[in-house]
Amino acid sequence: MRDTHDAQGIEAIYGAMEAGSAHDVGTRSDGFARRHLGPRPQELAEMLEVAGAATLDELVSQTVPSTIMLQRDLTLTPAKGEQEALRDLKALASKNKMFRSLIGSGYHACHTPPVILRNVLENPGWYTQYTPYQAEISQGRLEAMLNFQTMVADLSGLPVANASLLDEATAAAEAMAMCFASSRQKRRVFVADAQAHPQTLSVMGTRAGTLGIDLVVAELANAEFGAEVCGVYVQNPDTLGRMRDVSDVCERAHAA
Repeated sequence: MRDTHDAQGIEAIYGAMEAGSAHDVGTRSDGFARRHLGPRPQELAEMLEVAGAATLDELVSQTVPSTIMLQRDLTLTPAKGEQEALRDLKALASKNKMFRSLIGSGYHACHTPPVILRNVLENPGWYTQYTPYQAEISQGRLEAMLNFQTMVADLSGLPVANASLLDEATAAAEAMAMCFASSRQKRRVFVADAQAHPQTLSVMGTRAGTLGIDLVVAELANAEFGAEVCGVYVQNPDTLGRMRDVSDVCERAHAA
């Protein structure tokens, strides 16, 4: 961008962005620049003085090679307020057409009960008391995961349940690491279902390599679990969407 970025130029940018669309009620109060652009002209001048440059243009020219600089002004439309932008985005999103996904690998439609949506995934208590653009929101996310993890343990009757750190693949890798640690790192083999999602096996393979775990990917129906096996990962439904009876696999794994 080749605009003048000195104090006077910044004032012009603020004015243009705050103007928005005149017909939209409240546009000036919800303009992007007023709410999100931090430095004001006086602050900008002070920062430039510290940096040893007279203008932002001069600072940029000292930093960015001229060969990659755009030597013309950007063609920008007038800025929109937040509410107007949200309306436009909603209208654009309404043109999407939803079709059934058949790509497998865990990408399929599912039903999430409203009570779970409201009280776990969409509970405003997890994030409204934190600033959403800072790391503190991770505390609310952690609390939501803890509640979800506890609920899974209660519903399934399992003594231990694992809430994903980021995604299913990460959760699987964490479970593998936990099994390895619980064996005091004496059992170094971990068996993973060959019908697990490829992305899950990939993450597990990376983690296994760093921990010194021998990850064996096998068809579980014919797999043998020896004394060196610390755990078994079963994917159900599998990556092709098939529901399988894995009771035999579980019995053999527990017996080992």
